[in-house]
Amino acid sequence: MDILYGWMMYGLSLLTVGGIYGIIVLGLNLQWGITGLFNIGIAGFFAVGAYSTAILTSPATENHVGGFELPVAIGLLGSMFFSGIMAFIIGKICLRLRGDYLAIATIGLAEILRLILKNEVWLTSGPRGIPGIPRPFEELGQPWAEIAFLLIVLTILFIIYLALQRAIHSPWGRVMRAIRENEKAAASTGKDVDGLRLEAFVIGSIFMGLGGALLSHSMKFVGPSASDPLVTTFLAWVMLTIGGSGNNKGAVIGAFIIWTVWSASELLSGVLSFKWMNQLSYFRVFLIGFILQIILQKKPEGIIPEKVYQHK
Repeated sequence: MDILYGWMMYGLSLLTVGGIYGIIVLGLNLQWGITGLFNIGIAGFFAVGAYSTAILTSPATENHVGGFELPVAIGLLGSMFFSGIMAFIIGKICLRLRGDYLAIATIGLAEILRLILKNEVWLTSGPRGIPGIPRPFEELGQPWAEIAFLLIVLTILFIIYLALQRAIHSPWGRVMRAIRENEKAAASTGKDVDGLRLEAFVIGSIFMGLGGALLSHSMKFVGPSASDPLVTTFLAWVMLTIGGSGNNKGAVIGAFIIWTVWSASELLSGVLSFKWMNQLSYFRVFLIGFILQIILQKKPEGIIPEKVYQHK
């Protein structure tokens, strides 16, 4: 019975974190899949969201700024607000660039932002991180608290998915795809290309910050390792590529598939020797890369490719 309970709790955690990554990847899909913005600074916006909600909702302490003990809902809204503000500032600086130059600029500025949060002890408690982050419905006990939090994550994911689906199929979404395909042609019709690119960048980054905040509440802790580019930027890009860039459904499915593979590989630690356990992290990256290569060879547009609409 204890084994079944353990597997159930593992499954709930798997779905919860998979849903959080789904939110992040939907933001990336809006930026890259729909608008063509090459953002490799996901970790920075993730970190802003994670630390923002931690500071706003954690208990009072002398170890870092904040400890305001505000409701979780306020923390989530705060994470979206601060992520959006940082995205607006970075977007104003970077979005005049294109292609690889934009990627280099976003990863550079986002890494600066992430490292500031990591090293400014007075602000974020530095390497020690921020513990004691509240989790909604903790008072229910397990497994009901885990189920309730999972329902919160899936509800947020569903709302964002529906909103983006409507936006993408609206005139706004068609303009975004036009910008992705040919900026000069879009600008020639009188569209504010720079303004629309900035909109997509800010909205997508808000979702990345929200994902960071939800993961902080899920883990009840945030520290430097939580915003490691390997488990944020790298995984998010793999999820979108495998699921299908330009397709929201593919983005969500890709998030759940890759997180399941990434998380399930930890189960090997129970059967491997100590020597091989030290190599497990490298094996996980190899496994994800191997799956990515197979998908790119067999289905280069992802599991669920972007739909091409013919206008009559």
